[in-house]
Amino acid sequence: MKTIFEKSDNSGGIFLTDESTDINFISSAYLRKDKIGLPQLGELEVMRHYKELSDMNFCIEKGFYPLGSCTMKYNPKVNELLAALNGFTDLHPCSDDEHSQGALKLMYNLQEALKKITGMSAVTLQPAAGAHGELTGMMIIKKYFESINDNRKKVLIPDSAHGTNPASAHMCGFEIVPVKSNEKGQVDIDDLKRLIDKDVAAIMMTNPNTLGLFEEKVLEISKLMHDNGSLLYYDGANSNAILGYTNPKLMGFDVVHINLHKTFATPHGGGGPGAGPVGVVEKLKEFLPTPIVGYDGEKYFRNYNLKNSIGSVKGFYGNFGVMIRAYAYILMMGDNLKNATENAVLNANYIKEKLKKYYHLPYDEPCMHEFVLTGEKQKEENGVSTLNIAKRLMDGNTHPPTVYFPLIVHEAIMIEPTESETKAKLDEFIQTMIDIAREAKENPQKVLSAPHTTPVKKVDETLAARHPDLAFKE
Repeated sequence: MKTIFEKSDNSGGIFLTDESTDINFISSAYLRKDKIGLPQLGELEVMRHYKELSDMNFCIEKGFYPLGSCTMKYNPKVNELLAALNGFTDLHPCSDDEHSQGALKLMYNLQEALKKITGMSAVTLQPAAGAHGELTGMMIIKKYFESINDNRKKVLIPDSAHGTNPASAHMCGFEIVPVKSNEKGQVDIDDLKRLIDKDVAAIMMTNPNTLGLFEEKVLEISKLMHDNGSLLYYDGANSNAILGYTNPKLMGFDVVHINLHKTFATPHGGGGPGAGPVGVVEKLKEFLPTPIVGYDGEKYFRNYNLKNSIGSVKGFYGNFGVMIRAYAYILMMGDNLKNATENAVLNANYIKEKLKKYYHLPYDEPCMHEFVLTGEKQKEENGVSTLNIAKRLMDGNTHPPTVYFPLIVHEAIMIEPTESETKAKLDEFIQTMIDIAREAKENPQKVLSAPHTTPVKKVDETLAARHPDLAFKE
């Protein structure tokens, strides 16, 4: 495809006025002497160019997105219509409470819904993403211990955790102590017991964990931590696997973040948008960032009166557009949120069982909403790595899943089908993966040189990330 510069045909646009602009007030030293060199095309050709560019992008409406870890599921288009309502889009964030009742009511109701879903006593909507929610939660934990004059310095984190967990805890000044996984891919209780001491503030856990496996001894872990005066932080990135069946409070957690942009189907990617509300148990309510939205029986209001608040963590009140979409999804699903979990878990187990004889399955256990295969067999036998497999998937109209994560699995391929895909689409993906495994044996060069059908072929990812070339040069 040609660039817009190459398509330039010196067409003139339409000038809607014959008035000229007087620029004599600008010093000549700051005025350009040569032509600016912008492409010249008619409006229709410009529109066609950008439509062609958009068609080159991969999106959930175009093909399967079994991303794993960072859930990417269908965003109902009715949510977009609701988020675009004039009463929301035209409302200035600095409007007073009296003139913001509709938006405040939505936020209050969303807080209440998330309280019920997570089992927590109070919720803030401010954090702008999951990792931001983690940071907020760890700031709350830090301030809680400061308020009781208990200067704890350590946070325990399983070795299969999301990489943002240790980063969030470290940013709050905690020392990170890794906890080993056992042969079942779960927290090693003996190693945990060895690490617990009076300097441990909290443990950060994801359940199900990043291998897609439910932590069977979570209640024992909760008791061990609470008996030590420590808190439990729940990374809600994998909440898709538990909705309607259990919640973080029942597992014994004290602080939880939940990803609205993953669990409740709002769009994300490319750095945003997102939202990572944080819920806390009763004794931590006063530490939430302000404002939270309250209701006095007549009016909704922004409540800044939390005596131990960590302060604001986001400009204004969070990513409101994401809240609208998530609230719409929750209202539409209602009790059927449980069905979403059932289908997500069923889909993941179906794919896992179909593929485990073609790829190595490091933990052959019933999974939750996602599971991890490895490309170790293909790499050892034919020199085809997990990255090569991921690239070849792109030729099958499938977005590559998360690869090389979690780090405790070599050549990891993390697969999450979500609840919204049909059996026909799952079978298509399964067959594509089987075909790639066969190609790795019979014609490995075809996989090694993939992708073959995408607009941009094989690239050096490291070079592209560190030295991007974004300028057009003739």
